Amino acid sequence: MKRLQFGKEKKHINYDLIKATAYWGFRIILVCLLALVFVVYFGQQVNNIGDSMRPVIKNGDIVLVNRMIYDASKPKRGDIIVFKPNGNENSHSYIKRIIGLPGETVQIRDGEIYIDGEKLEEEYKTSEIKDAGTAKEEMTLDGDEYFVLGDNRLNSEDSRVADIGNVKREDILGEAWFILSPGDNFGFI
Repeated sequence: MKRLQFGKEKKHINYDLIKATAYWGFRIILVCLLALVFVVYFGQQVNNIGDSMRPVIKNGDIVLVNRMIYDASKPKRGDIIVFKPNGNENSHSYIKRIIGLPGETVQIRDGEIYIDGEKLEEEYKTSEIKDAGTAKEEMTLDGDEYFVLGDNRLNSEDSRVADIGNVKREDILGEAWFILSPGDNFGFI
């Protein structure tokens, strides 16, 4: 026979269940935060427009940008950067290779690049330079400027063109580090 109870039943709290739920909740929040940081700082996508960086980056390739790297270090010669020319937020992002560093003098003569009067030996594949553009005359970069060129120098709007010019440090979005597009270009740059 059942006994009738009047009043409140005493509830038992399952502390193990609360502890397990809190543990998993913390892990889920941590993973979401790490994913957010990864996407914001390493996963910004930029669509490459044109063949100026061919053969490394082709027209239409989707490139990931590391936005954090230049907070920890300075851009170096040979880095492939993503930038907005003249800080124009309405312009598409450009992808080019750093050739000249702040304070250096840059000149292109007879199809060769000279940095501080010495011929630059490049370790990556480029096309020949037929048009020196604004670099025909020796130019000295300011303390926050970089001289950039596309690897396909016959078909590149870069620092040789007055509309692009030298790239200021503040206009650099980050370093291109990975190509997402499927095919033979997929992978690290």
